[in-house]
Amino acid sequence: MESSVVTNLLLPLALGVVMLGLGLSLTSADFARVIRYPRAVLIGLGTQTVVLVSVAFALTQIFTLSPELAIGLMLLAASPGGATANIYSHLAHGDVALNITLTAINSALALVTLPLIVNFALAHFLGQEQYVPPPTRKVIEVAGIIVIPVLIGMALRAARPRWAERLEKPIRIFAVVVLLAVILAAIGAEWDRLPGFIAAVGLACLTFNLLSIAIGYGLPRLLRLPRNQSIAISMEIGIHNGTLAIFIALNVLQNAEMSIPAAVYSIIMFFTAGVFAYALKRRTQ
Repeated sequence: MESSVVTNLLLPLALGVVMLGLGLSLTSADFARVIRYPRAVLIGLGTQTVVLVSVAFALTQIFTLSPELAIGLMLLAASPGGATANIYSHLAHGDVALNITLTAINSALALVTLPLIVNFALAHFLGQEQYVPPPTRKVIEVAGIIVIPVLIGMALRAARPRWAERLEKPIRIFAVVVLLAVILAAIGAEWDRLPGFIAAVGLACLTFNLLSIAIGYGLPRLLRLPRNQSIAISMEIGIHNGTLAIFIALNVLQNAEMSIPAAVYSIIMFFTAGVFAYALKRRTQ
């Protein structure tokens, strides 16, 4: 997705408002529960940093991707969960506190893991090594969009609980509107190049996305985690920070082809996660 006023200013502001709304539905007890029972956090982090990267590497071989596209897929797998993962989890009645915790920790871990994984991919697929600096600025941006608004929302809930409850439904509706805007913006920004992108790496990205969501939900359930925590992990793992991957491909690696997997995945994931969230919600009802 190309940079614009929408992606650089309006979208982060809208996401910040949504995260503030999510904060209105949370209390410190939600995060205390995550800290007291760290198993869910460890399973989520392990699945993200080990299982998912291994799946991405296997798919580069199965689909015989070009070196640049293979590196792009590995870069995507190494990127932490996106801010919209928290919104989808909220809509599907997942453990949003766990989502926010995983996003924060994953974003911090990416300072170490992302350069290591990308450097491995460069050496393996192109036979060259390149220093990839830690994405410190992007981690700070994630904190600004996610953590700070959530803390403000939680403070407002503690001060005015009834007011916070009345705002919950309007914020949920606003979250759906924001997601639709993100989807339309992603499609519109890449409309002319979308057919070529999908032909090049569409099936690999779709397979990776479906496996990410399935593994993110199925593995925690297999390990006997509660359903709401499994939902949170599946959204965290299935929805990547595609903007971060595109930024690194274009500005650090300076290779437009490496950004294609993230661009295609960023469009696909909104639809598949939406269908998954809707199915989970219907099943709960």
